[in-house]
Amino acid sequence: MFKRKVKIFRIKKDKKEKIDDIVLYETPIDIYVNSKQIVNIICLANDLKELAIGFLFSIGIIDSIKDVIDINVNELENAIFVELKEEVKFNIEDLDITPVSRIVDTTCGISSPWRDVIKESFDRSNVKEIIKAKGKLKVKSSIIFLAAKEMQVNTPLYRETGGCHGAAIFDIEGNLLSVKEDIGRHNAIDKVIGDLLLKDLSFETVFLTTTGRLTGDSVLKAIKAKIPVVASLSAAIESGIRLAFAYGITLIGFVRGSRMNIYSHPNRIEL
Repeated sequence: MFKRKVKIFRIKKDKKEKIDDIVLYETPIDIYVNSKQIVNIICLANDLKELAIGFLFSIGIIDSIKDVIDINVNELENAIFVELKEEVKFNIEDLDITPVSRIVDTTCGISSPWRDVIKESFDRSNVKEIIKAKGKLKVKSSIIFLAAKEMQVNTPLYRETGGCHGAAIFDIEGNLLSVKEDIGRHNAIDKVIGDLLLKDLSFETVFLTTTGRLTGDSVLKAIKAKIPVVASLSAAIESGIRLAFAYGITLIGFVRGSRMNIYSHPNRIEL
């Protein structure tokens, strides 16, 4: 359960009435890798397999779903247990992650130690050159406008409560591949990335849409997946723009109606 009905008083103009309203609530979820707790994510408690796989991929612990032997969600314990193949060398003690750093909340996203882990994984996999090599990939602006609208249509919890974010992944023809919601904007992105990994779909020619601000944390996740185009209904933040420029990401904000702001690498967007 991740939503419930509450009684509220609503004032509209000169009328005050008691009505039912639907609210979402956050749940702390522990992710265990090879029986060791590595992180506690405050999230909307749905699509938890997708969340776990997307998070582990985004921070560089796994590179594909083939690195995972088993994943099990224990709803009673609010825990996700992931078992990795022996050849995946991971030990939480090898990382400079403090108990406080292991908490990922719904507002700030990942902490600095996790960002260091992510950037180290970029260096290992030559991410920057791979994304920049996708410079010839083109997406029509009309497809991005339609994708943003389709994401909104397929995020019912936002329409019902106004209390969560949405994210979606489309191919360059505008076909919807995945759409998810979460209270945290970064969690929603992890969920759609995890969904594609679980479906064993390629990130080769796709773009990402989100309702949230384009912060550095959000852009880092797109970089890890080598997604060359990221578009949001909201604004881009300096940290996100800086990373997008550096890694060759086309970053787009304020996709509303028939307008958008392109902050970096505009060559991929065609009229």
